[in-house]
Amino acid sequence: MGADAKALELGLDLSGAAAPLANYVPFVRSGNLLMISGQLPLSGGAVAPAHKGKLGREVSAEQGTAAARLSAVNVLAQVRAALGSLDQVRRVVRLGGFINAAPGFTALAPAMNGASDLMVEVFGDAGRHARTTVGVAELPMDAVIEVEAMFEVNG
Repeated sequence: MGADAKALELGLDLSGAAAPLANYVPFVRSGNLLMISGQLPLSGGAVAPAHKGKLGREVSAEQGTAAARLSAVNVLAQVRAALGSLDQVRRVVRLGGFINAAPGFTALAPAMNGASDLMVEVFGDAGRHARTTVGVAELPMDAVIEVEAMFEVNG
């Protein structure tokens, strides 16, 4: 099963790639690499994050994982906007997660698994990737997470 079919089976809505919030582009392709700018947990064309606040304070671990998954769905929407099809992805190379965390909260990796797990669900073994997860003091619009990505794509 191809990645587009898998995304459809999972019920992912990839129709609304978010517009940039500032002076940057949502994706850049260089050769066989596609870089996706950081995506927030926006849902259904909303302009405000579905998940706001600090992980480890007002945001639970489960909500953090859901926010990471939603951000990853938005990453995939950008991939589809860039390539026309998820089937053009050879592999997920890297994910970067920036988590709006309460001071002293260190359980960041399990929340970021929401994004990582989705990549493996959609792309299978080609979805396994290198990853960085960083706790930060603030994110745009008080989002709980922002996920960026790099993909190897067909030439």
